[in-house]
Amino acid sequence: MSVDIIYEDESLVAINKEAGLLVHRSWLDKGETRFAMQLTRDAVGCHVFPVHRLDRPTSGVLLFAKNATVARTLTEAFTEQKVRKQYLAVVRGYMPEQGTLDYALSLQLDDIADKFASSDKPPQSAVTHWQSLAQIELPFAVSKKHPTTRYSLVSLTPETGRKHQLRRHMAHLFHPIVGDTTHGEGRHNRFFRQQYDCQRMLLHANRLSFTHPVSQAPLHLSAGLDADWQKLLGEFGWQAALD
Repeated sequence: MSVDIIYEDESLVAINKEAGLLVHRSWLDKGETRFAMQLTRDAVGCHVFPVHRLDRPTSGVLLFAKNATVARTLTEAFTEQKVRKQYLAVVRGYMPEQGTLDYALSLQLDDIADKFASSDKPPQSAVTHWQSLAQIELPFAVSKKHPTTRYSLVSLTPETGRKHQLRRHMAHLFHPIVGDTTHGEGRHNRFFRQQYDCQRMLLHANRLSFTHPVSQAPLHLSAGLDADWQKLLGEFGWQAALD
């Protein structure tokens, strides 16, 4: 099994991570055998260091360093918010044209992976900017309250990198991401599975921009959309929104 490499040089490698692929081994899923880190290492022929993460159900740009020095520099860049991250998402309802949510998030711990972590830390600042790219009203009564159902295609730009930030922020705004089984709404997730055979969460890290840690040149990485996304864009007539 291979990975989709979208950029590589002597210091860095970036892949387009598929939805459902773990970044690295985790106690949360001992039975999993495929990991982005190992697949990337095998593809480029050297050890790679993860410098950020994507949730398992999220697809898109995933960046690795090829040595520890570059890894430290990039990790600091992410921590200091010097990396611009952009995502695409399909959410329930009509999102306003654009806006910013500044809403602190409590630390979210996993029962197994964070077993020994402190849970009494104060909420962490979290800021997300959004722009609505396209909208659609479908003739299906997913909710008994309305004869039709509305969805939006949005671009999300997080300033901070809190755990599940985009998923939690969209849920807080009552525009949950379609396919999110943790923070989303089951009836909309089921509707997309049954009506469009869409089995994934519709959140994709489409762009990553930062200063190259060695050359100091600006670097802009982009990751294409998978078949599920392409099918929905065609079905909803949303292709032009991304041109």
